[in-house]
Amino acid sequence: MSVEVITTISPTTNEPVLTRNGASAADLELLPKVATEAFQKFRKTTLKERQEIVKKFLKSLLDHEAELAEELTTQMGRPIAYTGKEIQTAVKRGEYLLKISDEVLKDTDGEPEQGFKRFIRKAPVGPVLIIFAWNYPYLILVNSLIPAILAGNTVILKPSPQTPTIVEHVAKLFTEAGLPDGVVQYFHCGSPTTMETIVRDPKIALVCFTGSVAGGLAVQKAAADRIVNVGLELGGKDPAYIRDDVDIAWAAEEIVDGAIFNSGQSCCSLERIYVDAKVHDAFVEAVQNVLKGYKLGDPSDKNTHIGPVISKRSKEAIEAHIADAVAKGAKDATPENETFANPPSKGNFVKPTLLTGVDHTMTVMTEETFGPVIPVMKVSSDAEAIQLMNDSEFGLTASIWTKDTAKGYELAEDVEAGTVFVNRCDFPSPDLAWTGWKNSGRGQTLGRFGFEAFVKSKSFHLKDYPK
Repeated sequence: MSVEVITTISPTTNEPVLTRNGASAADLELLPKVATEAFQKFRKTTLKERQEIVKKFLKSLLDHEAELAEELTTQMGRPIAYTGKEIQTAVKRGEYLLKISDEVLKDTDGEPEQGFKRFIRKAPVGPVLIIFAWNYPYLILVNSLIPAILAGNTVILKPSPQTPTIVEHVAKLFTEAGLPDGVVQYFHCGSPTTMETIVRDPKIALVCFTGSVAGGLAVQKAAADRIVNVGLELGGKDPAYIRDDVDIAWAAEEIVDGAIFNSGQSCCSLERIYVDAKVHDAFVEAVQNVLKGYKLGDPSDKNTHIGPVISKRSKEAIEAHIADAVAKGAKDATPENETFANPPSKGNFVKPTLLTGVDHTMTVMTEETFGPVIPVMKVSSDAEAIQLMNDSEFGLTASIWTKDTAKGYELAEDVEAGTVFVNRCDFPSPDLAWTGWKNSGRGQTLGRFGFEAFVKSKSFHLKDYPK
């Protein structure tokens, strides 16, 4: 039987940049077996030993920032001006998880009683399968990989075919940091059937998936025949509400960045903008002024702000959302910008597009666009804004922009999302829960509760021997 060959296509040129061999049937059988054998030894290491390994790994990751950043730009198209920041942020996130691990993973004492000792220990669950996306591969991976290792689990990694080398670097750097053989393994695959095979393996104790809703549902379905936890971080259609008291120029800068950074390819990108009618026109004009200063182009150019989207298929889907909106009465209010009008010819470039006159009959306001589009809808009140923000199958993040922070907090209480920002957006904070409501996911990462999926409670009930 021939092995699947996976080709990574550059989003900048639409030409192949590398290939990898997919996992064979024998590989899929061996990976969980090796992970299970390694787990029997690794679970008995001390937390301090694991912390030292993670600390060395994070330092090494930072030491390799430049080469890893360049590789990200080549494989997924984010401008080189920003890819290094992902490595830095991943390390900071890992360092926070490291810092809280003593407190989070310690035993929990039971009620004191003469002649008895009772406590709850957080035991590692076993081999963990982590399937993760291409758009922020290091950040996404750190969310699950670091708590998994710190808790004493073994890990099997499945990267996106778009960014296959991530796992190779991670495994190598962890080995150099002293991680025992078999604790971190990886495989490549492009076939959903291949991925489902390993999800079904009874040796896999936990599945962590980051990707599309359709992908998450497929993983959940594959795991349905047995008792195994599945964590899902899926899509978003994240809204922002601009109240009439904000500094319009400042808000426009923030909203544009939140909507089109990484070409809008973030699960928590701003995809719906609701603006108080009293400041709507001024806000649109301010957004136009901001967009005039953006440069769309070659991501290897340090002056580029926006690179290509990931694939031809993605480009077509984004442009279909724009076309549907315009056909239903929306206006393309994007300002003139030479780089928007004349992008590089070979890649999957989509101009950052400002739409006005949108409503919820349009797919651009209901389905995940995952591209550099800023749809702006006029609202007449706080109540209308909140109702529209909640009118979605998704619930990852949302943001409210107002000088009245007390009112912002009050409104945030009524927003149906895992994270609600006031005067900020697109910023997963490591000390908070990263969790999706509705179809945006299940389970959580980050924060002290982000360790919970990677441990199981084991109660110890000890009675003194009667004398």
